[in-house]
Amino acid sequence: MNQFWNERYIKKEYSYGTKPNQFLAAQLEKITPGKILFPCDGEGRNAVYAAQQGWDSSSFDYSEAGIMKAEQLATSNQVSITTLLADATTIEYPEDTFDVIALIYTHFPAEIRTSIHQKIIRWLKPGGQVWLESFNPLQLNNTSGGPKSADMLYTEEMLLVDFKELHTELLETTTTILDEGEYHQGQADIIRFIGTKK
Repeated sequence: MNQFWNERYIKKEYSYGTKPNQFLAAQLEKITPGKILFPCDGEGRNAVYAAQQGWDSSSFDYSEAGIMKAEQLATSNQVSITTLLADATTIEYPEDTFDVIALIYTHFPAEIRTSIHQKIIRWLKPGGQVWLESFNPLQLNNTSGGPKSADMLYTEEMLLVDFKELHTELLETTTTILDEGEYHQGQADIIRFIGTKK
């Protein structure tokens, strides 16, 4: 998979565009900036946008090409982000570090998903939030992106189990129209979740 993402991100164009995810942008407007983390952020469009809005913005990805483009995007927008080249299964942050952790189309295989989500909860400060937008299983019928394996697509029941320690603020399965670069285009079946650490 590392080779897959490096090959996708090595191109000059940004695979998912340079503008932020709309759900993320809407949430950022609602709260006072603090420390935010973007796991598996790819080319950095969301981390850079958060930094533009005054957030202390960090991201990690295991694609060297993605990290390089994220740093280039930050420089071109005259903001600073903290990037790490790392794998989600092994990276660690101190407990109670982040006000928000944003999982934007961050899909993990079933065998590692729950353990990664548990780490993410630990990294949140009390009162901090997880924001998630991902594809649900109906996305297999669409051509607008996402994993082609059903076990990497998320359901409401799955997220309620993984994030049962959080207070659920939002959980919805819906259809939207994506316009995010070359690989997220058209009708998409998605799931959104916001949970607050007690």
